[in-house]
Amino acid sequence: MKLFDMLTNEDIKRIKKTEGDPAKRIEELETKCREAGRAMLELNAKYEAALADLARAKEDHQYDNMVHEKELNERR
Repeated sequence: MKLFDMLTNEDIKRIKKTEGDPAKRIEELETKCREAGRAMLELNAKYEAALADLARAKEDHQYDNMVHEKELNERR
């Protein structure tokens, strides 16, 4: 779907008020939207990796606690 298809009349008026060719301005906005989309995908991948690291850290912590508890029980 093109950005132009999603614009409201108010958006079109605002674009026309800016200097330069409106078609060029719309093209620039489409490019910025694509760049923002790529950035969002990259950030989402980093977020998912951070969540996976956190889950592994929690599992390691639980295991360490379990081993520590077992050692304490063996000493009693």
